[in-house]
Amino acid sequence: MQKRRLDPKILEARLIRDKVPSFDKYPFSLPVIKNMETIEFHPKVTFFVGENGTGKSTLLEAIATSWGFNPEGGTKNFRFSTRKSHSDLNQYLKLSKSYKKPNDGYFLRAESFYNFATEVESLDKYPSFGPPIIKSYGNKSLHEQSHGESFFALFLHRFKGKGVYLLDEPEIKGSDSIDFL
Repeated sequence: MQKRRLDPKILEARLIRDKVPSFDKYPFSLPVIKNMETIEFHPKVTFFVGENGTGKSTLLEAIATSWGFNPEGGTKNFRFSTRKSHSDLNQYLKLSKSYKKPNDGYFLRAESFYNFATEVESLDKYPSFGPPIIKSYGNKSLHEQSHGESFFALFLHRFKGKGVYLLDEPEIKGSDSIDFL
């Protein structure tokens, strides 16, 4: 029996340390960034685990924006902004990617998922060449579901597999946070 070879989409992220203006200012002063050289990702899944305020979300957001995702979440096709709140850390990261392109991708930023759901409703008000966007999320308004239900609608209906899924605090209700890559 031949073993199936895993093909991770993101191999590693490297901080371009010699370009960092100062390790005394945010986000470079965060311990996770200050001590970062290269992060090698597991071929299946990578978890960032740690106390609140250690920089997990900041790092994950920088990886997502380096990959081309909107800083407030969604697919690469979503381009909206309610407020610029992301750091410029992505400008100092170098991602090593697989030679195979992912079939799908999504950046879940739990703190701005409400804004994302509002943007979906707003875009669906206008005529389009394709089906309404909400169909990709179970055909039910994400605002008309509980927080957990809307996340499950995203996971069940939108994630198609063999992609890059960056999940920032998908369990937002918990006391400790975990980020997935």
